[in-house]
Amino acid sequence: MRPLREPVPARPRLRPIADVARQIGLTADDLIPYGPWIAKVSLRALARLEARARGRVILVTSINPTPAGEGKTTTAIGLAQALWRLGERAIVCLREPSMGPIFGQKGGATGGGRATVEPAEAINLHFTGDLHAVTSAHNLLAAALDDHLYRKREPRVDPARVFLPRVLDVNDRALRRVLVALDQTPREDRFEITAASEVMAILALATSYRDLRQRLGRIVVGATPAGAPVTADDVGVAGAMAALLRDALLPNLVQTQEGGPALVHAGPFANIAHGTSSLVALHLARRLASYVVVEAGFGADLGAEKFVHIVGAHGGPRPAVAVVVVTTRALKYHGGLPVEQLAAPDEEALRAGLPLLGHHVGIVRRLGMRPVVCVNAFTTDAPGEQAAVLDAARAWSVPAAISRAYDAGGEGALEVADLVCRVAQEAPGPETDGALPDGGRLYPAGAPLAEKIRTVAQVVYNAAGVEFADAARARLAEAETWGYGRLPVCIAKTQYSLSDRPQLRGVPAGVVLRIRDAAVRAGAGFVLALAGEMLTMPALGARPRAREIDIDDDGTILGLQA
Repeated sequence: MRPLREPVPARPRLRPIADVARQIGLTADDLIPYGPWIAKVSLRALARLEARARGRVILVTSINPTPAGEGKTTTAIGLAQALWRLGERAIVCLREPSMGPIFGQKGGATGGGRATVEPAEAINLHFTGDLHAVTSAHNLLAAALDDHLYRKREPRVDPARVFLPRVLDVNDRALRRVLVALDQTPREDRFEITAASEVMAILALATSYRDLRQRLGRIVVGATPAGAPVTADDVGVAGAMAALLRDALLPNLVQTQEGGPALVHAGPFANIAHGTSSLVALHLARRLASYVVVEAGFGADLGAEKFVHIVGAHGGPRPAVAVVVVTTRALKYHGGLPVEQLAAPDEEALRAGLPLLGHHVGIVRRLGMRPVVCVNAFTTDAPGEQAAVLDAARAWSVPAAISRAYDAGGEGALEVADLVCRVAQEAPGPETDGALPDGGRLYPAGAPLAEKIRTVAQVVYNAAGVEFADAARARLAEAETWGYGRLPVCIAKTQYSLSDRPQLRGVPAGVVLRIRDAAVRAGAGFVLALAGEMLTMPALGARPRAREIDIDDDGTILGLQA
């Protein structure tokens, strides 16, 4: 269900992207224009701005998503717009939309109402081709691997131990299990969505062309009959993959609806990867702005946890503040109400859902960040319900405010922006990149992989324990034998629940997290653990958003934005 909102006026005319760039200190030589309103930013700009002071990072997270939506992207954009209104130089960093969710259930992913990044249609559909480049680079490696098998090249790959699927940026359940190589040695294989590709995670974590090339070469694509890892460098096409991704590594500069700067780059999901925009975009933004607003995918149990353990491990900074976005509708859903009743006042259901908000606030605190609760307001919200959320936050000694960014843009988020600035000023000063202290991490790098998974499950998910399937135990042991034991873990689980069971609402107690399999993501720099029934290729729903999208006689795209 997509919540109904009051209609907002048509978007204003956009500023030339060169003007947006000039306002934050970028020159014409830094830009590679993609039309009048979009530009890629050269990596030379990073080197030129190296001596600049680093801005403070504001991480935007939320409670577990619901069918009613939480408005995390809208809140992040509205917060950046409000910071500009307060006289602060701010840049919002967002992930690139994946066409799978756009044509599936979610629809457009560029914010909503008066808090959007523009040009929205271009960003949602194709944009600068970055996702297509990831798809092509990944599938080049898959094709070269099958050719490697066909020609029996060394190192020999065991056909039963091919780890690399193919990818596509479309939701397609029919591709979850496929037969390939029917004219060679047939085997069962699968497709994943492009956002699940390790190549996408690499694009989001690489900080230079050299780093990109080295990470691509480290991708583990299979194993030999003797059990040794085989990498993309062994197959011989990592360099060609890097060539395909050369332009995709450059961050994309666009603008908010109010003309402020936005960097929209890379698109890793937050369950099968780390769920934030690229590290190179974050480094660039910190050199250009006093505040950098970064959206982390899904709830604090996924995006925020992975920002600390994965992005932090690869050079990411420590956020000064973590904004936990919540709606009264989402709380009522987690308090037990059915979706069709969420618009009606029900303070009892809302109070039943408040422990989940408290748990996510606790996650943020355990990760070493200062929380701020943001109530993303709907015009139909009951004032008493909003007040109940604010009262609960005060009882937890957490600053809280209401955002009306959807309806009023930056002006509607001024209260939140002012609060974030005050809390950020109380936090430790901006560190150099990669200076996240161990105090923000829940486990040491040297802990066994299974122990890292168990720690996240118990501390972040409130799990009673962890159950490892035999396949998962074997793959984790193999990863440690191969020398990958010091990598952080990335637990792929449903975003809809703290547990691995999407139907469980609130804060489930006594639930054991089930880890069914694991995989090495050596290029991205983490070990993936698959929990429950988590799928890496989504399906189209009974009524996908694709059925609502069209064009008119003038070529205007209809139905893309919620």
